[in-house]
Amino acid sequence: MSTLAGQRAGTAAPTVLTPRLRLVLVVLLAAQFMLAVDFSILNVALPVIGAGLGFPLARLQWIGTSFALCAAGFTLLSGRVADLFGRRRLFLGGLVVLGAASLAGGLAQSPEVLIAARVFQGLATAAVTPAGLSLLTTSFPEGPLREKALGLNGALMSAGFTTGAILGGLLTDLLSWRWSFFINVPVALAVLLVAPAVVAESRPETRPRLDVPGAVTVTLGLLAVVLGLTQAGEHGWGSPAALLPLAAGVLLLLVFRAVERRVPEPLVPLGVLGRRTVAWGNVAGLIAFVTETSLVFLLTLYLQEVLGFSPLAAGLSFGVLGIGTVVGGAIAPRVIGRTGATAALVAGGLVQAVFTAALLGLGTGRSSLWLLLAATFAGGVGNMLVIVGFMVTATSGVADGEQGLATGLATMTQQIGITMGTPVMSAVATAAMSGAGAAGVLAGLKTAIAVNAGLVLLGALAAGVFLRRRVR
Repeated sequence: MSTLAGQRAGTAAPTVLTPRLRLVLVVLLAAQFMLAVDFSILNVALPVIGAGLGFPLARLQWIGTSFALCAAGFTLLSGRVADLFGRRRLFLGGLVVLGAASLAGGLAQSPEVLIAARVFQGLATAAVTPAGLSLLTTSFPEGPLREKALGLNGALMSAGFTTGAILGGLLTDLLSWRWSFFINVPVALAVLLVAPAVVAESRPETRPRLDVPGAVTVTLGLLAVVLGLTQAGEHGWGSPAALLPLAAGVLLLLVFRAVERRVPEPLVPLGVLGRRTVAWGNVAGLIAFVTETSLVFLLTLYLQEVLGFSPLAAGLSFGVLGIGTVVGGAIAPRVIGRTGATAALVAGGLVQAVFTAALLGLGTGRSSLWLLLAATFAGGVGNMLVIVGFMVTATSGVADGEQGLATGLATMTQQIGITMGTPVMSAVATAAMSGAGAAGVLAGLKTAIAVNAGLVLLGALAAGVFLRRRVR
């Protein structure tokens, strides 16, 4: 039985972190951190993987795309399946698939096997992430405990994306790219051994029927949208390879909305989507993930193409950003406790916008590294305030039986943001580059950084306007 269900039965909700709750937190956060690392751990290793397995250069991007497609496309369906059939069951099953797929990827001797492993890693991520997040929200009652848990979760997930870039470089240089896969196996096994004993099953008392038409249309729609976004980054926004799947995705999502209006037990009740906190919380979260993850991409180009850093040195430079996200995650629950989630979200967005704009002062000399480190640290703190504020906002006031749906929406927002940020900013930077030299590349990157800062500011202002009432 979940925590909220226990409250209804008369059991007092915990007000402090008991030893058991600490263990629950460690188990769930370990899994979420591992999944976040998987989004970026192979980025630095792609050329080495291509040379080792004989990947054609044009197909290398599918190592990331195949993972992102499944991770984002199946998340919403998985969140609802977790509500219907048991969150712990889906969480553990997904970890089994993740461990097996990671082992297969590390042992792969052909491009086909590696891509298949990435597909199953993406499917496992789509299952484990919303199930784990909904177990987190139903294990901790609304208020300070949940805010602390979500703060740590947000910090570790954001830090995991940065850590993946660093860890991928270290493992590739010191051991082999295969260890970027193998590293998941012991973590998954450890969580599988401990989780059944400490994490309680959580599901609604009455199991509704699965909305099959809704599940099919939303999953296909999301897959098409994510495919279009990734193709736009490779072929350009005006190419048929990008426009056709984007148009198909939008059409399928409109069909999904029409289906949800008519079925008696919809996959996504429109009443949930219509809640101001859910809708605008997810908008703010989408902007936060689009901007911060794409900023890592832009600064990677800056460090390597303008300053001439090696991939490993560039990855290590983002350690300061990782520290900033951890600091932001640690202070976010206190800020939310004192001012409310909306104020924290707006303040974090303003801080992130200011320090992203400060990066417009970057030059072609290595003395600019100090500005980059200071701005990414402070921007990371601000970004984490936004992310934790978004998680608290988007999952507050939602019934226990719909927590998988709410966390599925939040997870989908996160994964689509991570997926779409890089192609969007890549297209902006490429269009604005004035030449092939360092100065020309820097001009394009600065244009994209300015757009990035503007998006963050717009998100902060929108949250301030549409989430005026205090969300706790």
